[in-house]
Amino acid sequence: MALLRCDFFSEALSLSTSMTVVLPQQTQHQIGMTGAAPDDGQGFPTLYLLHGLSDDATIWTRRTSIERYVAQLGLAVVMPQVDRSFYTDERVGNAYWTFVSEELPQIAQSFFNLSPAREDTFVAGLSMGGYGAFKLALRRPERFAAAASLSGVLDIAGRETRGDWPTDFRDRIFGGSAAGTDDDLLHLLGRSDPSSLPRLYLCCGTEDELLADNHRFVDAAGRRGVPLTTSFTPGAHEWTYWDRTIQDVLAWLPLRREGRE
Repeated sequence: MALLRCDFFSEALSLSTSMTVVLPQQTQHQIGMTGAAPDDGQGFPTLYLLHGLSDDATIWTRRTSIERYVAQLGLAVVMPQVDRSFYTDERVGNAYWTFVSEELPQIAQSFFNLSPAREDTFVAGLSMGGYGAFKLALRRPERFAAAASLSGVLDIAGRETRGDWPTDFRDRIFGGSAAGTDDDLLHLLGRSDPSSLPRLYLCCGTEDELLADNHRFVDAAGRRGVPLTTSFTPGAHEWTYWDRTIQDVLAWLPLRREGRE
């Protein structure tokens, strides 16, 4: 595998930003790991892997063994930086939704040998990143074959109602209430066409503070008839749980071309 930090300028953000990228490499002589890379000329299948509220573009490589986990899959991993934006065009701030949904894939594909095909494109994330992954899946279903949320912040409107966020934080990002808008995942579920959506995977630890939010999303998906794979196992809102469950996500992804030893 090749591990790269890529610093570049974003037109959507009007500033320089960064992404961490893992690229497949065919290898045979690494101790304890064999690398695979598709050689069919179609480009690498790609997982866009999103960080949480307190993290950055390096966090998945520093807290998990994601590079090792994807080595035999021939899967590229793109990990962008979006600060504390909730993957949203902030009302007071930067256009991070435009960046991650439109500009990032174009830039990443221009820099690296990534497949542009829907069936080779996936997204996953933890906490705030789980919210971002499902927002991409629900608002851009034509782009992704599968999306996974790990301990996601999935009930934005409910958190507003309960007063879980400071008003200034909510106003800076959403300009007031996100309820009933395209930043409200439950609202998006309610008007989605289940047949058009990518495969969805949701997991959350049974000791996680966001467990109720995740159950509300599961219930809403069931009412709408949206297929959803779920996993609720012991774990809290922490990296031991995410390091374990990202392996489950990778095993679940509908990869067309898997590397083999």
